[in-house]
Amino acid sequence: AAAKRKRDGLAARPKKRAKKAPSEPGVDAKPSLDGAGPEEYSIPPPVSQGKWKNKERVLIFSSRGINFRTRHLMQDLRTLMPHSKADTKMDRKDQLAVINEVCEMKNCNKCIFFEAKKKQDLYMWLSNTPQGPSAKFLVQNVHTLAELKMTGNCLRGSRPLLSFDPVFDKEPHYALLKELFIQIFGTPQYHPKSQPFVDHVFTFTVTDERIWFRNYQIIEENASLVEIGPRFVLNLIKIFQGSFGGPTLYENPHYQSPNTHRRLLRLSVAAKLREKQQVKEVQKVKKKGSKVLIGEDPTEVVFQTPAEEKPVEIQLVKPESKPIVKDKKKLRKIQRKKQKKLFRTEA
Repeated sequence: AAAKRKRDGLAARPKKRAKKAPSEPGVDAKPSLDGAGPEEYSIPPPVSQGKWKNKERVLIFSSRGINFRTRHLMQDLRTLMPHSKADTKMDRKDQLAVINEVCEMKNCNKCIFFEAKKKQDLYMWLSNTPQGPSAKFLVQNVHTLAELKMTGNCLRGSRPLLSFDPVFDKEPHYALLKELFIQIFGTPQYHPKSQPFVDHVFTFTVTDERIWFRNYQIIEENASLVEIGPRFVLNLIKIFQGSFGGPTLYENPHYQSPNTHRRLLRLSVAAKLREKQQVKEVQKVKKKGSKVLIGEDPTEVVFQTPAEEKPVEIQLVKPESKPIVKDKKKLRKIQRKKQKKLFRTEA
């Protein structure tokens, strides 16, 4: 009986029908699934119906020992690059060749690896795994997205424009780096996680033998640029033929290691202190030199006037000895008594 009631209850409920679109005049309405009724509303297709052909995937991770600023920079790059993947931190004892195996397991053909040394120096590796080439940079002047100076705000997952300095087309090592930057930072077209919009620009500028990275938002009203971040400076060290090693294709002659830079700073400070000490010693010598006696000048006698010679007096009588009184009060009493006697005699 309970089963019958349930069946009767299900049968009694009316079936929900989808919303029907009004049929246009002159167009035959297609039959619905039920067999009758006009055409139903259909879900609109996506904006871009292209095929995802460029299968670039970038692995972004770091070694152990990085500071908070490097961690935020790494997270910002992952946010701006929808075709990136993340992995756990690598141990310092492991060799860099292990990264090729990690990229293979993650199905990535490009890699950005942050290597920290001495808890203060940050190095960035850009590599095309597993064949190569790869480049090693020293990262300086890091500013992240979370800083207050960056006022822009772009759509997450949108594809960026890549802007390069004309110097990248003049020298061969910069041309190689340009191709590496294009393949790593360029978001593939029709990527599933990307948005079909272009609203920000990655700029790579060469100044002072360094590569300056900036990220700007394109404002629609007047096509002006507002900096979003992150921003950092890449000081090229070496370009290798292989991935994370191999023969050296190019070595930067203008590169100066952080240890050498800190050593020169210490030497300059020590030289300043040494100079101050030498100045003090010279001043002491000058002060001592001023106290040296000058030889007698024979012409000074001209200006001397002889003093009057006084006759020598010889004292033949012994002077009277004064009474020695130990107590001062008694002395005062004696003086008072003498004064009283003189006063009485005078009276």
